[in-house]
Amino acid sequence: MSEDQIFKQPKKQAEDFSFNKSVVTVFDDMVTRSVPFYLEIQRMMTELAKDFAVPGTRVYDLGCSTGTTLNNFDKVLPADVEFVGMDNSEEMLIKCDQNFKNAGFKRKYTLINHDLNTGIKIENASVVVLCLTLQFVRPLYRDRLVQEIFNQMNDNSCLILIEKVLGEDSLFNRLFIKYYYDFKRRNNYDDIEIAQKREALENVLIPYKLMENREMLLNKGFKYVETFFKWYNFSGMIAVK
Repeated sequence: MSEDQIFKQPKKQAEDFSFNKSVVTVFDDMVTRSVPFYLEIQRMMTELAKDFAVPGTRVYDLGCSTGTTLNNFDKVLPADVEFVGMDNSEEMLIKCDQNFKNAGFKRKYTLINHDLNTGIKIENASVVVLCLTLQFVRPLYRDRLVQEIFNQMNDNSCLILIEKVLGEDSLFNRLFIKYYYDFKRRNNYDDIEIAQKREALENVLIPYKLMENREMLLNKGFKYVETFFKWYNFSGMIAVK
């Protein structure tokens, strides 16, 4: 795993963050060091998927990146469950495909280059995953995307949503951001890296409050919505149709 040093050197002018080739190379290290309890979140999602994935259906990972989530699912889900991974970065999909081949994937899977801002088409889905993805969909299109996912999912299927979130109150929001930057320092990111990545993400990653995400899911028709993970400004939710 290559070490993330993308924001190590001071830059004269910040550029919007993108999942380009340089990010793909270090993505697994970046997300492990940047998302609190990332490996535990992956384990929890795998447990949940195991209980909702139905033989003969599909599991969708929207924003599949390098394929970590589906790789974990492959170990526990029935062999006749088809995987569909989508990402708007062609470089990510190439890396994902390599990882699946290296893992000896035998199940049927499809990888699709797609921008979720334009909507979504899914079929026969018993599990849909949005792991740190919805926060990158423009707010203008976010409600529509979630509604389209709900409309096309099978009955009794689940949506797993992992998101960076805002605090419900500005006081807690400031504290949680401070604690998060302390977390990143403990994972060997320096202040220059933290500041430059924050600036690069400013117009790209737009989080909602936890309750806003919950209300959005309920308003779209999901019968049950539960928070299964929370760490300051990160959350994991499951919604059942």
